Amino acid sequence: MSTLTKRNAKGMRSYRPTSALARAIDFTNDLMNVHLLDGRIIGVPLAWFPRLLAATPKQRKKYEIGGGGIGLHWPDLDEDLSVAGLLTGADRASE
Repeated sequence: MSTLTKRNAKGMRSYRPTSALARAIDFTNDLMNVHLLDGRIIGVPLAWFPRLLAATPKQRKKYEIGGGGIGLHWPDLDEDLSVAGLLTGADRASE
């Protein structure tokens, strides 16, 4: 697998994932499942994200995928997550 790097305006390298890109999200009672373009599914406990856990099913379904699949956003809940963060556990709530 190759990675794509480029230099931003300040000369620093930036990373843009080439395969871990979201295409859809669904929920069970306990999990958020993020479906990736390459066929993988990331299942993470809703308990990590108190806003999503407390949200209604209708609120959870109203999400946006941004940046070509790198970001997840729930406008009504003011919740933002990244696919890269989910893969590393970095988006896990610290509340």
